Amino acid sequence: MDLPWKPIYTQSAGEFDWEGGISAASDSTDDGSYSPFAYWSLAGTVGFTVLVYVMEGHLDARQKKAYQITEFPNELEATVSKIDSQAKHSEQKEDDAKNSKGSDDNSDDKDAIDMDKPLLEQLQAKFKSSQSYGMDKINFGMVAGTYETFESIAILLLGFTPFLWDQSVRLGETYLGIKSDEEIKITLVFLLLQTLIDTVKSLPFELYKTFMIEKKHGFNKQTYGLFFSDKIKSLILSCIIGGPFVALLLKTIKYGGENFYIYLWAFMFFFSIFMMTIIPVFVMPLFNKYEPLEEGTLKTRIHELAGRIQYPLKKLFVMDGSKRSSHSNAFMFGFGSNKRIVLFDTLLEQVSNNEILAILGHELGHWKLGHTLTNFVVTQVYFGVAFYFFSQCYTSKDLYAAFGFDSTTSGVPTIIALLLFFQTLWAPVDKVLSFVLTVFSRHCEFAADRFSVDLGMSQDLQSGLCKIHLENLGAMCPDGLYSAYHYSHPPLVERLSAMMALEKKKD
Repeated sequence: MDLPWKPIYTQSAGEFDWEGGISAASDSTDDGSYSPFAYWSLAGTVGFTVLVYVMEGHLDARQKKAYQITEFPNELEATVSKIDSQAKHSEQKEDDAKNSKGSDDNSDDKDAIDMDKPLLEQLQAKFKSSQSYGMDKINFGMVAGTYETFESIAILLLGFTPFLWDQSVRLGETYLGIKSDEEIKITLVFLLLQTLIDTVKSLPFELYKTFMIEKKHGFNKQTYGLFFSDKIKSLILSCIIGGPFVALLLKTIKYGGENFYIYLWAFMFFFSIFMMTIIPVFVMPLFNKYEPLEEGTLKTRIHELAGRIQYPLKKLFVMDGSKRSSHSNAFMFGFGSNKRIVLFDTLLEQVSNNEILAILGHELGHWKLGHTLTNFVVTQVYFGVAFYFFSQCYTSKDLYAAFGFDSTTSGVPTIIALLLFFQTLWAPVDKVLSFVLTVFSRHCEFAADRFSVDLGMSQDLQSGLCKIHLENLGAMCPDGLYSAYHYSHPPLVERLSAMMALEKKKD
């Protein structure tokens, strides 16, 4: 069989060439020739996809082996025992008891955290459950990853994307009165079809993960009604926000001239600001309820902490995350002097007031140390560089022809040019950058931990992280290579050890 450098369906043929199979590239450019890059682009994309699949599959296999360990890790045992020892000799905090729902509200829940029980004992008790949860997730991830990989390859080799574009043109002309040269309207039809197809394809995997794995391990709180209402809301929002966004993006490229990437960069900058503004204020409340944190000691102390580091906190919210999952979290948002903090209601149930303050000290550390701004700047630089390189191959007709877009009667649709660029030339760059950003994220997490330690919250942050890890059944003995590649946050034992080392230096 010839190398797969041209798919079964092509625009020039207008049909699937099942008899010929995956054929070699033919005369579809103006002079009938192909650049070496375009000639090998489809085969190279398939090869890179397989390479990533094999590499990540190897890491998954290593992590799967780690989940088969039956003995509690010695390093974690030694580290957590020190935390218990420190807690035993520390003065009992008043609000620990006040905020401990375990002895009252959760008295019937045998898996709830016991605030008076040593953390090591509780982690050891949940080690088997943690390993089981991790094993279920990794097995599911390997199956889903295998499907997604070979589906992507099939889409490329079959030429499904040019086929779907041609069907979008026909659908627009036949039912919507859209002319074949109205590219933006056809693009919106194409993206709508693609979104609906992707939603249907991913639905079985999402249902299984939510209502089998998450439910089995006691995390899922969603009903089927809530699950599907979220899906419908997401699709509607995609149309309301995504439609105008795509139209403006295409217009920017079309009318930007040779240096369109500069205007495209500026457009993405302002759109990013716009989305960062409306998502927490208008979009997220469509899915969850946000209520002001009730008056009391915790609210007063959070405002005091914010004032201590000059964080312009305006509002404190509690989000009803428990209606979907028992996983916990906290986050911040807002521009300038209008900052807000959101606590999951599950977090309030799982840790003490002191530990919440320590966790927020960590999160506020990201702001104080400039991590939030740095990530935003890095994202904008990424867009600028990517759009510049896209502009260099935007007019490369033979590149797109190699993927089935070899029609000589019309130009390559701009949205297709963008999608193929990020799928081919930019894909290896994206993988490398993704790993670099993961390494940087871990560095930021250690720095934010250090910030919380400097605030005098080390012991509370350590115990708080242990409790969150306990409640979320986090991996207690992750494989080193797997965690280095996938984890944006360092493993628990590494964070605890780093904080203890900082305390030792202070002493």
